[in-house]
Amino acid sequence: MRTSKRVAALAFIATFGLIAAACGDDSSSSDTTTAPADSTAVTTGDTMAPSGLKLGVAFDTGGRGDGTFNDSAARGADKVKTELGATVDELEATTADDRQPNLEQLTSNGNNPIVAVGFAFGDALAKVAPANPNTFYADVDGFFDKAPSNVAFLSFAAEQGSYLVGAAAAMKSKTHHIGFIGGQEIDLIKAFQAGYEAGAKSIDPTIKIDSQYLGAAGDNAAWNSPDKAKEIANGWYKAGADIVYTAAGGSGAGTIAAAVASNAWAIGVDSDQYLTAKPDEQKHILTSMIKRVDSAVYQVTKAYQAGTLKGGVIVYDLKTDGVGYSTSGGYLDDVKAKLEAIKADIISGKIVVPSKMG
Repeated sequence: MRTSKRVAALAFIATFGLIAAACGDDSSSSDTTTAPADSTAVTTGDTMAPSGLKLGVAFDTGGRGDGTFNDSAARGADKVKTELGATVDELEATTADDRQPNLEQLTSNGNNPIVAVGFAFGDALAKVAPANPNTFYADVDGFFDKAPSNVAFLSFAAEQGSYLVGAAAAMKSKTHHIGFIGGQEIDLIKAFQAGYEAGAKSIDPTIKIDSQYLGAAGDNAAWNSPDKAKEIANGWYKAGADIVYTAAGGSGAGTIAAAVASNAWAIGVDSDQYLTAKPDEQKHILTSMIKRVDSAVYQVTKAYQAGTLKGGVIVYDLKTDGVGYSTSGGYLDDVKAKLEAIKADIISGKIVVPSKMG
């Protein structure tokens, strides 16, 4: 859900066309998924991973238990441990100053590969990766210029999944009034907003959409401010909105709490938040925009183990089941057929989803 130079990353993608499949076993997504063939990976200069595969995971602030972004990566790490027989070494950044030391510690511990969970690790990786050419690093949502060949950037077409939940919101809204709460006001989160608003307006061109961000670029508190998100959502619900989508990490818990209090709907992000919510909260989670960070972590590690991974940008989108929407609770059963038709049109290119506002 996070990136600092997504525009640059997309330009890189267009130039080199590095597309990789992203699938997994998250039964909460809209379709039954299967793991992509290993042929999607390309041969690297690295040799086969040594016996005793060791995965290092550098979580960003929030870590395991954030209910969204970090937790999705954690599920991927857990799958690596159980299915690939790897040991998993994890460190969580409690402040921005922890990122580089954590990467250095994971490297010195002998982990290979190492996955950094979040764009904010970009500056740290730009220093650590060149100094450790025999260690392979993957950065979720990140990008930096002149990256060495031992760094892979894992990028997600979040605007596509957001388009679908935006369409769902417009179909289910009874007041023709919905909202969007973003975390940091950065390009990636604006892509969530752009897709969401475009999807909603494709169904209801005159729908009212409130929007607000919890912090400026670099404000890490934006990802863990549920009280602030709750206050914003409460105001919108009282003003007539009946659905609010929040793309702000752990802050989304505040929107869910507001939805419960107002007998309204919330839309989750990154993970299927219905599955980890309390029973009273589940009744108010319309859907979640699924971002398959878990699958990306697993597939990158599996490819490294097979010796078939190289640096560059790897894209996870609707076509590869890298993003999607959840149907837990059955609240979208009456509109799922329409949503699947829209999904097919996005995959075919009939619908081009914007990744920028305006």
